[in-house]
Amino acid sequence: MRLRTLAAACGAVLLSQFSIPINALAGETASSWTTAWATALQPIPQRADLPALYRAPDMAGRTVRQIIYPTLAGNAVRLHISNEYGTTPLVIEDLRIARSAGGAAAQSTSEARVTFGGKTAVTVPPGGAAESDPVAISVASGLPYVVSAFMGPSQRLVAWHRVSNQVNYVSVPGNHAGDLSGDAFRQRFTQFAWLTGLSVDSPTSGAIAAIGDSITDGMRSSLNGNRRWPDELARRFARAGDHSTAVVNLGISGNRLLSDSPCYGDALVKRFDRDVLERPGVKTVILLVGINDINFAAMPPRAGLDCDFPHTQVTASDLTAGYQRVIAAAHRRGIRIFGATLTPAALPPQREAIRLAVNQWIRTSHAFDGVIDFDAALRDRMQPDRLQKAYDSGDHIHPSDAGYAAMANAVPLEAVATPVRK
Repeated sequence: MRLRTLAAACGAVLLSQFSIPINALAGETASSWTTAWATALQPIPQRADLPALYRAPDMAGRTVRQIIYPTLAGNAVRLHISNEYGTTPLVIEDLRIARSAGGAAAQSTSEARVTFGGKTAVTVPPGGAAESDPVAISVASGLPYVVSAFMGPSQRLVAWHRVSNQVNYVSVPGNHAGDLSGDAFRQRFTQFAWLTGLSVDSPTSGAIAAIGDSITDGMRSSLNGNRRWPDELARRFARAGDHSTAVVNLGISGNRLLSDSPCYGDALVKRFDRDVLERPGVKTVILLVGINDINFAAMPPRAGLDCDFPHTQVTASDLTAGYQRVIAAAHRRGIRIFGATLTPAALPPQREAIRLAVNQWIRTSHAFDGVIDFDAALRDRMQPDRLQKAYDSGDHIHPSDAGYAAMANAVPLEAVATPVRK
């Protein structure tokens, strides 16, 4: 198990609590593990007057069952648990993984208990993270798995991935982690909580990390349909016979390149190390972000919860400087990074001029290791500031399922495929 904490001074105490020998961590062959599924967390605003959209379900003393789709096969997995943004310890008393049997049900033949340092319970300090022991379970790419966590009696949810586009479940009170039936899981929610990664033991594989805002997150794609563009990109690799490249989605709806938000998480330039560079096996990044930086300055301030705060004005130069920071961080780790052009959003002329200038820089600066022209793939030929009608979900910003598929089809597979490790 690997731990990361915000309080370095507490490190020795925490390590002794988990009884993990330091030399065991140092001797581990991290390069054999590749991220096969992942998500990025964002804090939940802590206010008494939250709208229903931002109210977290009660999970204390209940079992949380989440559905995930690995994009890489393997015969052993590790689960990554995060208490990022937590203010109290995260307590999970029982954690299990099994093949999904549909809905909240699990298959009996595949269920496996997850341990941390040989123990079935784990306590993760505020701001910390924990990675499980290897779990002997065979996972297949593109199929659903249920991860069930029996939460501590006082556990509160203070961070989540808000737009999962996946129905997940909370049980009635009690430990139902080992239940095969979904009968106890009576509450549904459409976020991801605490579980932020699954890696497989696959030493010859690598992962592509797709990072950005709602257009990578798959906003307005079909619920439970896995119709986001990274999903379709993973399917393209599988159809092409490439079974060594995983695709993981680290988009956050509302996220900006340069500014934090009370609802939409840390600025991408700040979260890039945590959400991408610390993931095992990531070899390539596809970056698509900036439209919210351009737009949020024009959003009217709201009384109460203002998710668009701060309403920061940006220029094309501000955004390209931010891209260069992300590029430099990736290159320091030896990771390739592809820049994606900003897609049409029916912007007024002043904001559209910024989008066009940014796209011109992405295409011509040669700052990225390659360019993926999502703008060209989605724009209406007669009105290039707008999405093609067939690719518009209806809000003139987010693609439809067909639009997300067109984005995936615009990615050159051979260029972005992760090099096979030997």
